[in-house]
Amino acid sequence: MRSSWYPKMYVKDLLSVPVEILLQNNIKGIILDLDNTVTEWNSNYIRPQVAQWFAELKGMAVKLCILSNNGEERVLKVAEQLSVPYVHRARKPASYGYLRALKIMELRAENTLLIGDQIFTDIWGGNRLGLFTVLVKPLTEKEFPGTKISRFFEKILLKKIMNSKLVDVRF
Repeated sequence: MRSSWYPKMYVKDLLSVPVEILLQNNIKGIILDLDNTVTEWNSNYIRPQVAQWFAELKGMAVKLCILSNNGEERVLKVAEQLSVPYVHRARKPASYGYLRALKIMELRAENTLLIGDQIFTDIWGGNRLGLFTVLVKPLTEKEFPGTKISRFFEKILLKKIMNSKLVDVRF
């Protein structure tokens, strides 16, 4: 049995998510964490490769939505650059934000993938709703001070994930 803490897949970054996973799992949309997943923590800069990745997925008619615990001003700056909807103050891992993102994209959980860098917020919340969860390495070690505490416990769990036959690890 898969732990609710385990992602279905663990990859280097969002650019490493294989497109065939979308097709094989009938994925119609992707919910994306913002800090250390789409952008570096507290940054509005979007790497050109990331902007291109968003454009390619939109070209494939994949719906995208940013889900963040940040305030609206911060999330809006990135969402506008990528021309995607967003949910701010999502209160992850609570279900509220995930359900709001699903409603915005007009999708069901079983047709939605979640990409995030934190096990105890992104992955746990996504798994509880039945999303296809993908864990990525954080883009940088710079992050919200409270996150540094959960990273300590994540390191312990990551060792188990890396050795698990239940998680598709692709590095």
